Amino acid sequence: MSSNLLNRITLNPEVCHGKPTIRNQRYTVELILDLLSSGMSEDEIITDYPSIEKEDILACLEYASNLVKVKSIYKASA
Repeated sequence: MSSNLLNRITLNPEVCHGKPTIRNQRYTVELILDLLSSGMSEDEIITDYPSIEKEDILACLEYASNLVKVKSIYKASA
């Protein structure tokens, strides 16, 4: 995780229960990913959430991309 974009993603136990957020605001990476996966465009998200910038959305995508870069995934058994 070396990109400067990732500096926009913060982890603070006092904000959103420690979930990854955008610039220590109450916008979680999870929210942005959910909005994108529902079909919203970057422009629509920025219009609905004016304090979010295009670079924030790119940072969320990069953060998620880095999370799924694992060597192997094992199915958890109950």
